Amino acid sequence: MTEEQQQAESVWRFRRFALAVCVIGMLIQLGLTAYYLGMGHRAAPHHVPVGLVSTAAKRTAVVMQLEQSGAFQVTDYASSDDLKTGIRRREVYGGVDISGYQPRLYVASAAGPAAASLLRTTYVGVVQQQAMAALADWARQGQKMPVAQAQILATPPVVLDVVPLPPDDTNGASLGFIAQALALGGTIASMGLGRLIPRARRSWRRGIAHVTTLIAYAIGSATVVLWSMSWFGVGREADRWEMLGIFSLISLAITASTAGAVALVGPVGALVGALYFTLGTVISGASILPEFLPAFGRHVGENLPTGAGVQAVRDDLYFPDAPVTGHLIVLGLYAGIGCAVVLITNVLPNRGDHTSQVELELVERLEGAERREPVMVAAQIS
Repeated sequence: MTEEQQQAESVWRFRRFALAVCVIGMLIQLGLTAYYLGMGHRAAPHHVPVGLVSTAAKRTAVVMQLEQSGAFQVTDYASSDDLKTGIRRREVYGGVDISGYQPRLYVASAAGPAAASLLRTTYVGVVQQQAMAALADWARQGQKMPVAQAQILATPPVVLDVVPLPPDDTNGASLGFIAQALALGGTIASMGLGRLIPRARRSWRRGIAHVTTLIAYAIGSATVVLWSMSWFGVGREADRWEMLGIFSLISLAITASTAGAVALVGPVGALVGALYFTLGTVISGASILPEFLPAFGRHVGENLPTGAGVQAVRDDLYFPDAPVTGHLIVLGLYAGIGCAVVLITNVLPNRGDHTSQVELELVERLEGAERREPVMVAAQIS
């Protein structure tokens, strides 16, 4: 091949590679754009849990109005105190008490500003409709409305924020930033360990060292997140040790599951961590509440480390009475299974030489024992 032909071949290879990179990049952008817009461009409420305190006479009409479009799922409470307890346990995002003359709305902006705004809007509409119905009823009866009754109908609706957002997190965006930082940091750490660990011979010692490194990173990552949060006053009132444990478990769930995927399928397994960051954070419930996501996004998101982690952090920060066991179980399964895969794959034979370090050590010990046995026999004879 002449020099000109070699140069032409080199140019052709470069062009093919450049074309492939451009096409792959555009396909990835197309997929991500479609995914992001599909999840959030028209976030609509689906069965948002709300509470209701009402008399039997008023209940039917209000429940029908709330549930007719599928936006809300109503839970009955006996009193406003029970309703507030349910809000603090995050059983419902809020609720309304219409058992008295003047209705009251209870919200929890810490559970999500979108839900609180939706409840306010819906509540104002319900109150206005009830006022119009009362006026129409008085008109049909040809009676004059007492001044006191008119004042009650004209009074602006009462809204009480049971669990407000703290002053240092007025828009509730902190959870999303924290989730992104943990997911991205865990992904980078897993990819780095995935390149570093194979340089040592596969053995149970390497497996233990790998898992120990993952745990140490998780604790260090959690410490850094807590420290950086303190700069901005986020989580100032939360239990620091609980937050450290939850952040550590989130980080370990991300890194261990990614490391387990790398141990099973090789470097391409690091894409698991990238998916947590690029796809998982969108459906984690941090910026878009689970009840405002499509069914697919909600069910998948709450069972990923990012989604379970966001919900556990939100409960620990703002809803200490809410149970977090389910979220911690999801995180624990990702962390435990990932660590177990790392340990097991380091004990099993290497794909290259079909021998693990455990087997090599056993063979060396047996051979050493065989060499020592004749020497011991000869010594006994002499």
